[in-house]
Amino acid sequence: MPDPHPGPMIGVIGGSGLYQIDGLEGASWVKVRSPWGKPSDDILVGRIGGTPMAFLPRHGRGHVLAPSDIDYRANIDALKRLGCTDILAVSAVGSLRQDYAPGDFVLVDQFIDRTFARAKSFFGAGCVAHVGFSDPTCARLSAAVAACIPDGLRLHRNATYLAMEGPQFSTRAESNLYRQWGADVIGMTAMPEAKLAREAELCYASLAMVTDYDCWHAGHAAVDVAQVIATLAANAAHARDTVARLPQTLGPARAPCPQGCDHALDMALMTAPEKRDPALLARLDAITARVLKGQP
Repeated sequence: MPDPHPGPMIGVIGGSGLYQIDGLEGASWVKVRSPWGKPSDDILVGRIGGTPMAFLPRHGRGHVLAPSDIDYRANIDALKRLGCTDILAVSAVGSLRQDYAPGDFVLVDQFIDRTFARAKSFFGAGCVAHVGFSDPTCARLSAAVAACIPDGLRLHRNATYLAMEGPQFSTRAESNLYRQWGADVIGMTAMPEAKLAREAELCYASLAMVTDYDCWHAGHAAVDVAQVIATLAANAAHARDTVARLPQTLGPARAPCPQGCDHALDMALMTAPEKRDPALLARLDAITARVLKGQP
């Protein structure tokens, strides 16, 4: 486990194409047990410039988990248990816009959730909670990520991500519908990851790498997996550069989140204390530690 640290601890969730972090000092893989299930893999922990970091391959090393098979609750809980304060999620997406071309990077700030086969909350019967989610990504963390993008890369900001269940890609009718809804990119993994990060009081930023035009595009009638893999390989080094620069940009000290991500549970718990299920509370020990154990 990493040493206690008064500043930020950055967790990186790597999606398709990002399977490692360059420059981690003292790196080692650690196994983190979660009461919510099995995380996608062991977690690589180390430091960059003195800042502790943790890297979790979302699909597992070797890409063994499909989007619907990922235990998102276990992943977020495991990163919280390690002491992470900030999460940068990197993912591959298809473009729903002409001007978002393969090879471009996208900072997401809104989501449309079309997933249906995944557990989406840590809370439920025995301890009900409702967190605010109107602004689902952390503006401060997203701005820091934007400042770390290598020169020469095209970055789009303020994008909307349509999260679909998968594992199949969209039909053309679906792709055109999502464009009408105002979605900019489409992927399979941001939900419920971002929702769970908010419940865990973690600042969360979503950096997407465009691999293809979704099937709406007349010149790209179908998603070509070979093209997707080639684009991912070309962008992986840029993504690793971005991650490596983030600790210096965030700095060694960590002030409270201006957006309140780190206090999302302040007014969220609805169940009366005497009605809360002790078994569920035991599973929530890492998620609710601040609000139920009197931490600031």
